[in-house]
Amino acid sequence: MLAYLFWHRPVPGGDGGDYERALLAFHRSLEHQPPVGLRGSWSFRVAELPWLAAAGPAGSAPAGGYEDWYLLDDYAALGVLNEAAVGHGHRSAHDHAARAFGAGAGGLYALHEGTAEALAEAPVAIWVTRAPGTASPVLGELLADGGGAGTSLWRRQLVMGPAPEFCLLAPEAGAGVSPGRLPSGWSARAIAREAISGG
Repeated sequence: MLAYLFWHRPVPGGDGGDYERALLAFHRSLEHQPPVGLRGSWSFRVAELPWLAAAGPAGSAPAGGYEDWYLLDDYAALGVLNEAAVGHGHRSAHDHAARAFGAGAGGLYALHEGTAEALAEAPVAIWVTRAPGTASPVLGELLADGGGAGTSLWRRQLVMGPAPEFCLLAPEAGAGVSPGRLPSGWSARAIAREAISGG
């Protein structure tokens, strides 16, 4: 199972309320008429997107925005979604949001451990980065010794932007991602998220 992630924010000085309404309309459109292979889409309001600054103006500070998740059956479904988003039935909603778009970046992740149900309900996303050349530990350790309900671990599949290699969705940042448990050269950043749409 794959998830296409899209991090974005409206153009500076734009109408943030209108942008969010347009975003919600696009997700409702996908829910009403889902492309083949799309299992659902969710949008979250997040207080910070530290890696999105690289996609914005030089020297811009990290700021909040939105994090969209599109749950997909496979790689073929990503292509179908790409075409359907601007195709018949979704184009008006997509273009309305796109007109107010300011900056964005994307990533493709695969479910590594846990269940996809955690995607919609986890209030925290822990983004885990490792230094180049460092060995990968037992990834289950990142799930805080098994994690439990409401926890899932995702791993980046393609480098489509500057986002970290791992994403742990969980009710809280557990022991597996504490500085004392992560290997040397690894770091974790917990970011709160608030669901504004999904289904």
